[in-house]
Amino acid sequence: MILKITMPYKHDYDKTLRRLNTIIVRLNNGESLSVKDLAEEFNVSIRTIQRDFNDKLVSLYPIYQDKRKWKMQDGYKIEKATSVEDTIVLDILEKMTDGLGSKFSTKAKKMLSKIKNERDNPIYAKLNMEDISDHINDIAILENAINNKHIITATYDYVEYKQKLKVKPLKIVNYEGIWYLIALNAKNDKLRKYHLKSIDNIKILDTVFSTKKELEELLENSINLWFNDETEPYEVILFLNKHAAKTLKRRPISKSQRVITEYKDGSCDISLQITHEREIISIVQYWMPHIKIVSPQWIHERILGHINVFLK
Repeated sequence: MILKITMPYKHDYDKTLRRLNTIIVRLNNGESLSVKDLAEEFNVSIRTIQRDFNDKLVSLYPIYQDKRKWKMQDGYKIEKATSVEDTIVLDILEKMTDGLGSKFSTKAKKMLSKIKNERDNPIYAKLNMEDISDHINDIAILENAINNKHIITATYDYVEYKQKLKVKPLKIVNYEGIWYLIALNAKNDKLRKYHLKSIDNIKILDTVFSTKKELEELLENSINLWFNDETEPYEVILFLNKHAAKTLKRRPISKSQRVITEYKDGSCDISLQITHEREIISIVQYWMPHIKIVSPQWIHERILGHINVFLK
């Protein structure tokens, strides 16, 4: 059996991109657009314009229909938009490279600026990340609120835990493949972490907020979701045998990691900063028996307690 795939003509594809890009730029400029008027302007059917909105643009931008005219949500602003598909795809790829080390990131960004069509790409990256493609609108709203430091309200429905949120959104992060919103409670500034896909009905308020530099550094140095802002960062020293050292010197556990002693057999001692023991316990347990906590001793003893419970 031979499956035949018919590709669209290039000029049709280019016309679609130009049309989509024009529509988004005009919405971004505050215009209200009629499907009928757009169909006449671009010399296409009303159904084509409806598909543009319903199948493509609604999933990418916070737009809505009011009295048969499409509008951009108040408060949302696209900083740069030259090509809908190119801008979205390249921005996502650029963000993905940020966490892969400065050298790789620099080279990757240079390559992305020179991207050309390739029939076969020999590079494969397995990224086990939660699929949030159905939450593009929410992400766009959150990104706008974070960039402009606006408080938001929303509903949060996580398993059996339901509540109304009023928070200061700080970052959208991915820990171990799961997406979260890191935020401060608007009433008491308590640090909170929310499963991103469990957030709905997001509204941006006019109220603005500010953040401390120390909080930004805390987020940058966090290892996983267990970090907190109630404890001053403290040092943990780990012994890595040669097997763990080979990998973890190339792929550091956190940005605060530094090698303090290297041994002839390839093993080493490293130092890093944490704010909660669970940040490092899960890492050590994953790497056992190739890692050992040198200090503080009480975390080492806690891990031994976990092992004894497991063996029983």
